[in-house]
Amino acid sequence: MTRWYQERKHEHFYKEAKRAGYRARSAYKLKQIQKKYSLLSPGDLVVDLGAAPGGWSQVAHEIVGEMGRVIGVDLSPIKPMEQATFFQGDITKQETREALLQLLENKKADVVLSDMSPDISGTYSVDQARSIWLCEQALTIAETILRPGGHFLCKIFEGEDTQAFLNKVKSCFYIVKRFSPKASRKSSSEFYCIAKSLRE
Repeated sequence: MTRWYQERKHEHFYKEAKRAGYRARSAYKLKQIQKKYSLLSPGDLVVDLGAAPGGWSQVAHEIVGEMGRVIGVDLSPIKPMEQATFFQGDITKQETREALLQLLENKKADVVLSDMSPDISGTYSVDQARSIWLCEQALTIAETILRPGGHFLCKIFEGEDTQAFLNKVKSCFYIVKRFSPKASRKSSSEFYCIAKSLRE
């Protein structure tokens, strides 16, 4: 495909997001992942890591409905919305994790989502290593707060240590898949790790 076509496609998802009232084009990534893998169900308790500006939380709420709950956290402030509980914090820090546990009120999450990305330095090896580190942080949180049988989704930048991370996820979940949604830029090296059914 030509670069021109890719940019048009990227623009298409951006315009669609604006038209549909989503806060980010990435909402369509989660919609495409959900269509293929059915991670989210009505009534689920969902934790959205790296939630700003809130596009994934919007999609999650649409699926879990009024009987479900969405909790989002990000380093950046997130504009409030009725359908989700947002708080600001660094999820790699203990105090933020404790705040998350308090919001969960001793309940276990059904799904943990992570669209976290590192601040891009422009040096791919550095950015990719930071991406894996964030994925490992998200996995640690998922292992702590998910119910047995719960699901986990995280964004990864492709690199030499990717397989080692995926192997770690496979030791925790029964089903682990790689997926690149159509809404991702084709030039992007990102993909999503879909992990279903946390082992007991």
